[in-house]
Amino acid sequence: MPHPAPNTFLPLSTPVLHILLALADEERHGYGIMREVKTRTDDEVRLGPGTLYGAIKRLLNDGLIETSGERPDPAIDDERRTYYRLSGLGAKVLHAELDRLNKIIAQAIGKQLSLSAALSIGSKGDLTGGRV
Repeated sequence: MPHPAPNTFLPLSTPVLHILLALADEERHGYGIMREVKTRTDDEVRLGPGTLYGAIKRLLNDGLIETSGERPDPAIDDERRTYYRLSGLGAKVLHAELDRLNKIIAQAIGKQLSLSAALSIGSKGDLTGGRV
């Protein structure tokens, strides 16, 4: 049975996007994913255990991630940990989401919008930052 098209999973939720990004460069266990997201986002995004493991369960069911049979050296690792890795479909979905987000950013840049302009939205809700 063929996998669904990557774009059928889009847009990704914030937790799912960060989990896939955390697994893009190496296999990690759940706590390792939480630490990576926290570190990479300068503590702006924190995944609690319920959010993390609920998302992992859905990602496993959807085939976007898979468990890894490989383990680090048992002397430096707890054998009870489950390691996860991005699947081929998961990598395609992550790339499709990043392409989608890049297009949105390009559109904002094309309209000369920026974070500073967005923060100075006028009281009438215009996005020009007071410029016309």
